[in-house]
Amino acid sequence: MSERQRAIHQYSAGESHGRGVSADLVVVGAGVVGAASAYFASLAGVRVVVVERGAIAGGTSSAGEGNVLVSDKEAGPELDLALYSQRVWREDLAEHAELWEFESKGGLVVAASEQNVTSLRELAVRQRRRGVEVRDVARTELRDYEPHLSPELAGGAFYPQDAQVQPMLVAAHLLRLARERGAQVRTRTEVTGLLRDGARVTGVRTPGGDIPAGAVLNASGTWAAGVAGLAGVRVPVLPRRGFVLVTQPMPPRMIRHKVYAAEYVGDVASSDTALQTSPVVEGTASGTILVGASRERVGFDRTVSVTAIGTLAAKAIALFPMLREVRAMRTYHGFRPYCPDHLPVIGPDPRAPGLWHACGHEGAGVGLSVGTGKLIAQALVGDRPDMDLTPFAPDRFADVEEALR
Repeated sequence: MSERQRAIHQYSAGESHGRGVSADLVVVGAGVVGAASAYFASLAGVRVVVVERGAIAGGTSSAGEGNVLVSDKEAGPELDLALYSQRVWREDLAEHAELWEFESKGGLVVAASEQNVTSLRELAVRQRRRGVEVRDVARTELRDYEPHLSPELAGGAFYPQDAQVQPMLVAAHLLRLARERGAQVRTRTEVTGLLRDGARVTGVRTPGGDIPAGAVLNASGTWAAGVAGLAGVRVPVLPRRGFVLVTQPMPPRMIRHKVYAAEYVGDVASSDTALQTSPVVEGTASGTILVGASRERVGFDRTVSVTAIGTLAAKAIALFPMLREVRAMRTYHGFRPYCPDHLPVIGPDPRAPGLWHACGHEGAGVGLSVGTGKLIAQALVGDRPDMDLTPFAPDRFADVEEALR
């Protein structure tokens, strides 16, 4: 057991310099990542208090499409985490899948040119080496998967592991399950400071009183940099705005899979600040069709971008011409927690012992949440995590301070 992990058990045993201990772990944030962390920690016997300044799933978790993807990730640590999370979704949480509408619909990535098809094939080779299931799809086979696709497309790739969930239901039910194991959830409770014992973080301050704890987990999404700052450390999580269109209800299975253009993979990996749009189109159980995805770094500006929405609509119609006759009922948008190297921040922070992080997942947070939560819980109780957390270390940004500007 490491020194950090021994300290958690020390505080849990009440050896906190005379203070009564109300929790082993305070989780800051009640989105999908915080909820998954609370659930798996509670399952491991950790006494958890979740604090959320707003409502459950009131941030990024309420503003996405619920992607559980492997298709959009290059070979590397994030893909490994996505594959690990797939196992957690499909094995550890299989009995609860209906609660959050887990749908193993598969993803179809399509290319408009032969050059893009070649890039897709090369990506698929690298992904297969890491354990991804992917089938090459010829031009003539595309409409076997999606009958309404444009006939102008050059080819694609099908990923049967790609899935979909309803993220607000994920957060709500995981927190309910955690409460059944003794966790407390306090909404409308803002963290205004951190308790300290020397360099060690020993709990949180809130307007309703202090909550001493053996460890504090920063799972506060796009606001994670602010929570880290309370401990005097820098974690470069920045907001990246995105829009989604919702159409009128359509007949069932008009669009059978999650369908997106090949350039989406490049946009996900880009660090550009300017607007980027790449069409992602899928149906829902209610019959509505969701159209994404845009990305732009504009701080926390909530202004509705007519340019972003119009571009998304035009690109979706290019994939599915029948959408030209379909009305958009509404749009919604939110902010993805973006890190400059496109990897989340997961694990204990050596700069502030007692502070842990689970943040910075950008648009992959829903899919990666359960794997992240299980790994955090394993490390917290002194078990060896199923994955090496080194690539996600909170202090890895020492040489990229320029990215914060």
